[in-house]
Amino acid sequence: MLKAFELLIVIIGAACIAISFNLFLIPHQLISGGLSGMAMIVGYFTKWNIGWIYFIGNLPVLVWGFIAVGRKFIALSVVSVIFTVWFMQMIPIDSSAIAFDQTISAVFGGVLLGIGSGITLRVGGSSGGFDIVGSILTRRYDFPLGTFLLAINGMVVIILGYFKQNWNLALYSMLSMFIVSKLMDMIHIAHLKVTAFIITEQRELLSQRLLNLPRGVTLIKTQGAYSHQEKDLLMTVITRYQLAEFKAIIKECDPKAFVNIVETTSIIGEFRKIKS
Repeated sequence: MLKAFELLIVIIGAACIAISFNLFLIPHQLISGGLSGMAMIVGYFTKWNIGWIYFIGNLPVLVWGFIAVGRKFIALSVVSVIFTVWFMQMIPIDSSAIAFDQTISAVFGGVLLGIGSGITLRVGGSSGGFDIVGSILTRRYDFPLGTFLLAINGMVVIILGYFKQNWNLALYSMLSMFIVSKLMDMIHIAHLKVTAFIITEQRELLSQRLLNLPRGVTLIKTQGAYSHQEKDLLMTVITRYQLAEFKAIIKECDPKAFVNIVETTSIIGEFRKIKS
């Protein structure tokens, strides 16, 4: 069951994406990258409705995501795509926006698009298109989603520059995509890991709660150098996204526990991904 808060965040994200498209990018014939960027290129040359092209292009990707990822992820993604298309029909493409400098439109369009896509990913969905492809791959391989999208979107930029014979548009689009990728990596932090060391007297209770997070836990027997008392130390690796829930578990199970949380730069071996 989808929560009302998650649906609200996805709808707000869809509104940000539609505003980015119709008020900043499309008036300058810039592109956003991914399937939406390809929809824009087709729309620029054919004068077809970009929103509907975007919707049709997302259908096979949504089916793949349903098979590979899970129902909640795709349900939120479907909501995002539908509301993005709806907002695009409601928000007129503002020709007066051309009065803005292309750099300003690329920057603000990228900021809005990055926020919209990032907050949608943060609650467990996506804005469709290559976001779904990237989310499928990042569940198997640890790398920043925004950086991945920036790399594959470079191909879309080359297509725009080649067919438009205007490499300024391509470079401004690349600037917008770079901003989107950085904001997405800042907001969608599931790829960032931290290691927690917990000295506790509630070993069994904490271990069970952390295993249900779900995360693996390593038990280490330790001894205090001053007190010479034997203690239990639990070590676990979690994502930054899970950090708030982890702290709540510690506070609930053992408020007196000593916890040291350090950033993890790399993991070698299996790190189980969470399915939606």
